Amino acid sequence: MEPTRRAAVAGAAALGLGGAARAPARRIVSLNPCLDAILLSVADPRQVAALSHYSHQPMTSSVGAAGRRFAVTYESAEEVIALSPDLVLASRHSALATRNALARLGVAVAQFATPDSVAESLAQVQRIAELAGQPGRGRAEIARIEAALAAAEPPPGARPARALVFQRNGFSSGPGTLMDEMLRRTGFRNAAVDYGARRTTDIALDAVVADPPEVLLSGETLPGAPTWGERVMRHPALQQLRGRIRIISFPQRLMYCGGPNLVETAGRLAAARRQVA
Repeated sequence: MEPTRRAAVAGAAALGLGGAARAPARRIVSLNPCLDAILLSVADPRQVAALSHYSHQPMTSSVGAAGRRFAVTYESAEEVIALSPDLVLASRHSALATRNALARLGVAVAQFATPDSVAESLAQVQRIAELAGQPGRGRAEIARIEAALAAAEPPPGARPARALVFQRNGFSSGPGTLMDEMLRRTGFRNAAVDYGARRTTDIALDAVVADPPEVLLSGETLPGAPTWGERVMRHPALQQLRGRIRIISFPQRLMYCGGPNLVETAGRLAAARRQVA
């Protein structure tokens, strides 16, 4: 199924939009960091009324320095309404009170699920492009992502390396997730399965030390003293494994966000695979 058709069923569950045709949105607010990236990739800057507050935070932004050009909200209905948007992009995890308040006031809200596959993610790109009246930009962005995915594929016959995404508190992505598919596409076998992970979950440090993967894709930390959750990624027991395994920096934001972020994800994973090879 081509992305534009798939988008209608998997890309978004739109509140107040239905499947009816509507005029392109002129003022769009995004409440989710992953949707921030898609919006900036397909919309005109003048259409972006605000991004999520995550876009101004180095460790959580999916758009980097580009996000600092735009206003942000902290998901309160009052902030959003003050911007007079004609469309709000939200996830299922966006504040329920805000979504309900916007619905009562007749503000159009397009609600998106967290994509569990590349196909679902590309469908969201096209859906947001269409809502912004920029379907051509959506197709161009999808083509760019697909080219990056193709370039990151392993050589034919290459043995999949055993890799584990290991983030704050031991957080990891199991089977059935977008990250799991990206690992497989780039020549890895997701070691989270070996530790009993289902979907996203925390994996105990002692389990990793007892049966280390070939590659540990470890999250990044801010300068200064690490938080308690970050300490697990820098634990001495893991550092003692250096020489036996590859420990490679991998931003936690890439675990969740598809869309344009898949280009960076594919590139980083391909580079990690080359180190192993």
